[in-house]
Amino acid sequence: MRCPAISRHPRSPGKQNGAGGVAPSMTTLGIIGAGHIGSQIARAALTVGYDVVIANSRGPETLADLVEELGPKARAATAEEAGSAGDVVVVTVPLKALQQIPVEPLAGKIVLDTNNYYFERDGHIDALDAGETTTSQMLQEHLPTSKVVKAFNHIFSADITTDTAPAGTTNRRALATSSDFPEAVELVTRLYDEIGFDTVDVSPLSESWRVERDRPAYVVRQTADELRANLATANRLP
Repeated sequence: MRCPAISRHPRSPGKQNGAGGVAPSMTTLGIIGAGHIGSQIARAALTVGYDVVIANSRGPETLADLVEELGPKARAATAEEAGSAGDVVVVTVPLKALQQIPVEPLAGKIVLDTNNYYFERDGHIDALDAGETTTSQMLQEHLPTSKVVKAFNHIFSADITTDTAPAGTTNRRALATSSDFPEAVELVTRLYDEIGFDTVDVSPLSESWRVERDRPAYVVRQTADELRANLATANRLP
């Protein structure tokens, strides 16, 4: 199967989000979903200087211990509040909860999708089983006025804060991203680099299946070159 063109170099970071498709600046990251991945992304984002507003399905009061651990630059909120507060928003909830993600607070924003399809948890979804769509395309359909980008879906949560390295480090770990919006890929590339990862772009969003569950690139440690090779050998239906 032909692999799409995969970027070898990150795009230059932008300063604002405008008609030219330049990635926005970000000071606050909204996170909808406070599980293993969401809480680890929060820790990583705080480490590199961002504010975090985090939500779960049970209410802000249930996040008191997590927010106390995260410190003064983090606060708990409802999903709507986290979506409104974030310059950029992470959606990291089970696929079966996708329809519960608020639409209007995320309008016009870049939305990072960390999701994977687990039929054991989510129930069988025919279009995914047949390889007709991807989880990120499903989120994009739910959020038609947002700019969805795949991110952080193929790494164990603990590794997000532990398997990092400065840019240029030999054997630096790489993560993939994918979007129909170049500015969204640009932002994730910048965020990955700040946290400590190289980036491989496997856009458009319809190609994001290459880094999903049961493919060669899923939850294995790989450099950028290794990740490109794994993406290229992935089968549409594993």
